Amino acid sequence: MTIRRNLPVLPVSLALVLGATLQGCSSTPRFNDHFGAAMRANLSAQVINPAASANANPAIGVDGAAAHAAQERYQRSFKDKDASADRSLVNGNGAQ
Repeated sequence: MTIRRNLPVLPVSLALVLGATLQGCSSTPRFNDHFGAAMRANLSAQVINPAASANANPAIGVDGAAAHAAQERYQRSFKDKDASADRSLVNGNGAQ
């Protein structure tokens, strides 16, 4: 007794997969209307005071000498190598 199939399996399954894949190519007018809105909202949320560069008053509460020392330390951090950065955080014997 032989079982006979009316439809070949491979072409039918290929047609189903192709049809399901082409569903992603449909047009998206409701998404295109708002394209870039999230980026613009995030960018505007980062701007606290757009006219801050026009303010001629110095920063309140920052001593000039302390600010200069902080700037020097910041610049030196790019030149000097940190000794603690060479140590591994994970050790083979469990010791730190």
